[in-house]
Amino acid sequence: MATSKAAGAQPLGNDRVARSKDAVLGAAYAMMSEAGLSGFSIDAVSRKSGVAKMTIYRHWPSRAALLLDACSRMSPRAEIPDTGKFVGDIRQLALLLAKSMQTGRWAQLLPSIIDAAERDRELAALHARQHVAMTTAFRTIIERAKTKKQLAAAVDTTTLIALIMGPLVYRRWSSRETIDDSFVDAIVKNAILLAARKRPRPA
Repeated sequence: MATSKAAGAQPLGNDRVARSKDAVLGAAYAMMSEAGLSGFSIDAVSRKSGVAKMTIYRHWPSRAALLLDACSRMSPRAEIPDTGKFVGDIRQLALLLAKSMQTGRWAQLLPSIIDAAERDRELAALHARQHVAMTTAFRTIIERAKTKKQLAAAVDTTTLIALIMGPLVYRRWSSRETIDDSFVDAIVKNAILLAARKRPRPA
């Protein structure tokens, strides 16, 4: 009588496929982090990963497909703080984003993605997904604060996020000045004050 396979057992071939895909994605990720998108090619990824081009094309039918898969794994995601107070939550999240902007590998590639997104619809869609990943935690905290009456319901969520993220983006990719805790504290304080201002009534 034949011996049955253990439940959930995976063929050895699947392990080899997984290792090959991991090697390819790791090489693609490293190449993009080091040189952006300009020098990215299947040939270069094959040389760096040691995986044959034929194997790469079996899983990713084009350079664009591999590029999108590798980039999609770079989207920044943050745990949602819950200090019990809105200011504490939003400050902690802003600090986490500031640190990620300065140390995360995704931050090195983001300018290249934004530039390429102007001409490539697939990369534009990827950039949109990354934007959602960067802002979802902020939206959750802001809406939670409104529910708890810690923040006025009239405060525009998108405006408040822009008032916090805008200065961080400016310092990281434009002025390239240091983003320290005191800077983050200042923009959080100013953002909350500006967002909470009542709009003047029409005459």
